[in-house]
Amino acid sequence: MRRARPGWTRNSQGVAVEKKMAMSSVLTMSSPSSPRPLVLIVGLVVSLLSGGSHVAAGGHPDYADALEKAILFFQGQRSGQLPPDQAVTWRSNSGLSDGSAANVDLTGGYYDAGDNVKFGFPMAFSMTMLSWSVLEHGGKMKERVHDGRAAVRWGADYLLKAATQNPGTLYVGVGDPDADHRCWERPEDMDTPRTVYSVSASAPGSDVAGETAAAVAAASMVFRADDPAYYRRLLAAARDVMELALQNQGNYSDSIGGNISAYYLSWNAVRTRANVRGYVHGDELLWASAWLLRASRDSSYLGCFYSLGGNHSVDMFSWDNKLAGARVLLSRRALVNGDTAIEPFRQQAEEFFCRILPGSPSSTTQYTPGGLMHKDRYTNLQYVASASFLLATYAKYMAVSKYTFSCQSLPVTAKALRGLAKKQVDYILGANPQGMSYMVNFGAQWPQRIHHRASSLPSVASHPEHIGCQEGYQSYYYFTAANPNVHTGAVVGGPDENDAFPDDRGDFARSEPTTYTNAPLVGCLAYLAGAYKSGYS
Repeated sequence: MRRARPGWTRNSQGVAVEKKMAMSSVLTMSSPSSPRPLVLIVGLVVSLLSGGSHVAAGGHPDYADALEKAILFFQGQRSGQLPPDQAVTWRSNSGLSDGSAANVDLTGGYYDAGDNVKFGFPMAFSMTMLSWSVLEHGGKMKERVHDGRAAVRWGADYLLKAATQNPGTLYVGVGDPDADHRCWERPEDMDTPRTVYSVSASAPGSDVAGETAAAVAAASMVFRADDPAYYRRLLAAARDVMELALQNQGNYSDSIGGNISAYYLSWNAVRTRANVRGYVHGDELLWASAWLLRASRDSSYLGCFYSLGGNHSVDMFSWDNKLAGARVLLSRRALVNGDTAIEPFRQQAEEFFCRILPGSPSSTTQYTPGGLMHKDRYTNLQYVASASFLLATYAKYMAVSKYTFSCQSLPVTAKALRGLAKKQVDYILGANPQGMSYMVNFGAQWPQRIHHRASSLPSVASHPEHIGCQEGYQSYYYFTAANPNVHTGAVVGGPDENDAFPDDRGDFARSEPTTYTNAPLVGCLAYLAGAYKSGYS
């Protein structure tokens, strides 16, 4: 259910280096504690550096400002040749020979977090969620929708390259992760091997192929009206990758090498091995089928649903387990379009909400004393952002269809789901016991020492000389001052189960930002910006 994140060890010279560690998966969380009231931030607070307002006129956080910054974050994660309109000017071109090890062009795309590897599995999930954010809530983004589409296109262009350069092969990663995590260097200075990883019929990876198919299909819809030719290219690639996923099933971590099991192992896929269905990756294939159905309107994908959907109860939604997201996506057909064939998925979606709602008799979700969902000690805010997106999106469907449901004795309305999403997002933006905004450059107080190589090292413009692998540790990693480059919009891993946050660059579990945290948050912020401007309570 989670990414295996790095720990620390010492190399032969005694220098601290990063080392990823695989972790076991936790399926069921402890019973929820009674959340205490959130600490509300009252009045007008001037945002550091940006001069932006943290609190809007209605007393809510300035969701529109947070939305703009959440999208801008993706520019700081870009790999490749940066465009003339690049607004994050402390970043420069990087990874310009990516793919050459396999005689293909794999330049572009995004670095997933604070490292310099391009991991295809989380990148694809990030693009699926960013596309869904634009599709579902783009109407509330106003002038920011252009920026959202540009962020989607940067990732979609890369995934299109990865899916189409060699028929029958999907490229799923660039960069030796072990070598990369022994260094602390700017992406512009990378001198570690840019190893290329791929899946194919002889090296199956239905988990990563299914997620990539979902991402490309979702992205295609973002451009269907404005760029029909691009839409068709993306959709054709999504169909081909889905065929690869269905016909060649297996765990990509077993196929590609590179010690991927220490980084983005598909824990959900590993559990599936014990299932009678063998290597079927039900969540990614269901997720991809749902997106292909929506993008192509091809009813043949309906035939996949009941064989792939499974009956597993979940209380998380993440880059690893997409069941909750797939069920909510399919519920749109049931609630908005009246498709009774999808009813079982609507019921499963509501079971997910019953497992995360405070006060629900079937809740399995822990909350911190300050009211934050706590699912994992590693990058917890990714789960908060993803769950909040589903809450906001399902609330939208419920409001449109004037629908309610119950968690046993607890009645649930659109307002209740929207309210929980708002509380979680408000906590992220500063309404918490620490008074800390966990989005960089938003609010009065925000993380200054995020676990991010490019942010923590001087830019090429200010320091043109090469900064070596270990020099980055000695001269910058251990430096206790704030990062020299403000990574605006980056949302870090967040506080622990007691609402504590040390703002320590070495605390990767709480201080590292990721694309798969920001991507769903974009949609949730857009929804809240529209909802609370309209006077909802």
